[in-house]
Order: sequence, then structure tokens, then C-alpha cells
Amino acid sequence: MHTFQPYPIDTVEINPFELVGKRWGVLTAEKDGKANAMTISWGGMGCLWNKNVATVYVRESRYTKEFLDGSDIFSITFFDEKYRSSLKYLGAVSGRDEDKIKNARLNINHYRGIPYIDEGNFVLILRKIAALDMKDTEFFDPNIHKNYYADGDMHTQYIGEVLELLAR
Repeated sequence: MHTFQPYPIDTVEINPFELVGKRWGVLTAEKDGKANAMTISWGGMGCLWNKNVATVYVRESRYTKEFLDGSDIFSITFFDEKYRSSLKYLGAVSGRDEDKIKNARLNINHYRGIPYIDEGNFVLILRKIAALDMKDTEFFDPNIHKNYYADGDMHTQYIGEVLELLAR
């Protein structure tokens, strides 16, 4: 296991477009003593309600959604490029069917009871403060529904307050 330390969030220079949209991250949540994780490539970071927040989007069909709905806390772990194949695997396989974290050759660690993926470089520790169900009637651009939700598998937007940033 690696050693992660809290890092002052106001000293970090992050490009969220690069970090989330191109390099991806792994959302991890735990319910009833079992952790599950999924790759994320949609989300953001900023300020909302006078809090530092991160947003993630999870489809109704994802097994990880059950874990996120069943917990008040979660994490997002970010990695070096050498873990790209592991992140692809986590995004393509369901934890319902197998231990996908183990099969992706990754390991769960905990910080103050909050699960995260140990192989990452840095981790956002988050407290869930809102969950907003997306509805196709809310899209102004009709191509959004046509291109991303034609099968009806909508996203829930989760907003998490950043409690800590951990770095190796």
C-alpha cells in the first residue's frame, strides 16, 4: 500500500478538462463493507454553495450507483497514464459479475473509512451533498438525448463537497 498525505487544495493547479475528460478518474464508494468502483470521464470541479465541489455523472444502470446511493462519502482517484488499461477495464466490466477491482490489478485502500484506489497519484475525498436526476425534458439541445440517452439510461448528477485532497 502507498502512503497518501493530505495536501492543501488551494495550492493545487488542476486542469479539470484534461484531468477528468482526457485522463479519467475512478469513483469509489462503499456500502455494507463492500467497495465498488467505476471509471469516470464526465464531471467537473469548482465552487458551489460556498464549497469546493466535484461533480460526477452515473447512469442508472451502473452497479456503482447502488454504492454511491448507499453512502454519504466517496472518492475520486486520478492516475498516471500507465494505468489506462486498468481504467478501461473498470469502465467496461460490471462489479455485479466479478471482482473487477482485483481483475483490473488495482487495490482498495481507506482513508478515515473512505475507500479509494491505492495505485493513484491523488485522491479527492468527498461528502455527497446533492444527487440530481437528469431528465430528457431538461435538455435544450435535442441531440443530447438522441446521442446519449436514446436507450433511456439516464445519468444522476452527484455533487460532492471536497473534504480533503490526498497526494502521494
